[in-house]
Amino acid sequence: MALSREHILQACAQYHAGLEEEAFVPGATYVPVSGKVLNADDLVHLVDASLDMWLTAGRFSDKFSEALAAFFPLKYVNLTVSGSAANLLAFSSLTSPKLGDRRIEKGAEVITVAAGFPTTVTPIIQNGCIPVFVDADPRTGNVDASLIEAAVTPRTRAIMLAHALGNPFDLETVMAVAEKHDLYVIEDCCDALGATFKGRHVGTFGDLATLSFYPAHHITTGEGGAVLSRHKHISKQVESFRDWGRDCWCAPGMDNTCNKRFKWQLGDLPPGYDHKYTYSHIGYNMKLTDMQAAIGVSQLKKAPSFIDARRRNFAAYTDAFRNSCVEDHLILPEFLPDADPSWFGYLMTVRDGSPLKRVDILTRLEQRRIGTRLLFAGNLTKQPAFASVEYRISSPLTGTDKIMNDSFWIGVWPGIQDAQRTYVIETLFDVIKELLD
Repeated sequence: MALSREHILQACAQYHAGLEEEAFVPGATYVPVSGKVLNADDLVHLVDASLDMWLTAGRFSDKFSEALAAFFPLKYVNLTVSGSAANLLAFSSLTSPKLGDRRIEKGAEVITVAAGFPTTVTPIIQNGCIPVFVDADPRTGNVDASLIEAAVTPRTRAIMLAHALGNPFDLETVMAVAEKHDLYVIEDCCDALGATFKGRHVGTFGDLATLSFYPAHHITTGEGGAVLSRHKHISKQVESFRDWGRDCWCAPGMDNTCNKRFKWQLGDLPPGYDHKYTYSHIGYNMKLTDMQAAIGVSQLKKAPSFIDARRRNFAAYTDAFRNSCVEDHLILPEFLPDADPSWFGYLMTVRDGSPLKRVDILTRLEQRRIGTRLLFAGNLTKQPAFASVEYRISSPLTGTDKIMNDSFWIGVWPGIQDAQRTYVIETLFDVIKELLD
């Protein structure tokens, strides 16, 4: 007798319910700096999508896009294969000839920071433009927004910045500079799903926003990302670059959405050339599969609880470390009064004058099975990949170098519960005391 879809999905839920969770053993069980939190609903959604055997973007992609648009809210969402791809598509869309005089052309300057993840910056370079680096603040991990105005020149066309570790940068200052000089703004929100500034979601201020759904992030689809915008004309270019560079906007499996498939005449092609095979950009194929989108649908439902857990862990660390030997030697993370971060990690920086060395702290934490990370690339201008890259440094990168040399972060993800958090706190105190003896 053939099994029904309902029976299969019920069996999946029962299977997941039978999985045993490993007990946490302090000092033996590793405390990852980040990770995914999946439950039976995620498995059911994944299998439900796989039973369709559609595989590419389909019904779950539509549901996930609609749910993301409602979450922010932003009207236009394009799902893609990763947060890095989202950044590449977002920036590339602004180089489209269809934007006319507002198109970003090769040789244009784009203001950004050197402290962060490389793929916030590399799309600038990959499109033949010049990153202009301003300094970052080790207390927040973010751009020192007071330096942006001085970085603007007649060649400046955009500002592209990430909300570091889920901590909103000074959007008020950034947007004021952008509006004054008619600059595009791309908000890299890959680490910041759910963060707000003045009660408004980050990602809704700029022209484009990007998200990552890698397992380390707030929600996961395995690999995956998204580009969001409130501008239809820009979102259409994102879609084109994502979908091979084609001019057609038909969804997978659809034909003649424009109702004139064989009536176009574009470029030097013959009149009536099939619009499905007409290309307006040098594009990619960066579409999300429907199975990934299905997990995104179930994960996004849990995003508020995930975000709350991250904030609780952050607050618990701050309460424990404030006015202690930890704060005596490490700068604790700060955020703007108008910001409500959705934390990706807990950033700390060894204070000037402290006898402690970052490498010694990290080595001992890792020996005690506690995961740590640096603030990604530290200072991109020091990375080997940037040795032959054209860039401009607008202001001394003093804070950036401090981050490169002395900053690190520990995890706040929902998998860190009371027992893990208590162990992390007690261990950091022990490590600092040992290193000071």
